Amino acid sequence: MNDDTAVRTHKTAALYFAGVQDEKPYDLWRSFDKELAKDMSLFITGKVYAREKIPHTTRQLVTVAALTVLSRLDELRLHIQAALNVGCTPQEIAEVMFQTMIYGGVPSANAGLKILREVLQEKGLWPPPADSK
Repeated sequence: MNDDTAVRTHKTAALYFAGVQDEKPYDLWRSFDKELAKDMSLFITGKVYAREKIPHTTRQLVTVAALTVLSRLDELRLHIQAALNVGCTPQEIAEVMFQTMIYGGVPSANAGLKILREVLQEKGLWPPPADSK
C-alpha cells in the first residue's frame, strides 16, 4: 500500500475511533501479528472505510445495522461509538436498530439497543431528552 493509503488510514481511524476506550480490533490483531494487523488496518480502514462513495454517517449506520442483525456485540459497541463520532445521533442509531427487528429479529435488536444504552450512559447522553422520544 502507498503512503496515501497510510494517511487515509490514520485520518479515518482518528475520525472513527477517537476516545474509544475499549480494545480495538487493530490492537487485538497486533498482539498476535504486527504485520498482518498493519495490512488489515490499511485495507479495512484506509481502503474501505475511507471510501467517499457514501458519507461516513451512512457507512456507520449500515455497519450498526449489520452488526445488530449478526449479534456481534463487541464490534457493535465499537461502531456505535464510531457512529457517534462521525455525527450520527443516538436517535438515528436506535431507529436503525428498530428497523433490524423486521429482518434480524427482536432479540438481536434488543441486544443492540442495550449496548447503545450502555454507550450513551458512558458518554453522559442517557437518558435522551424528552423531546427526542
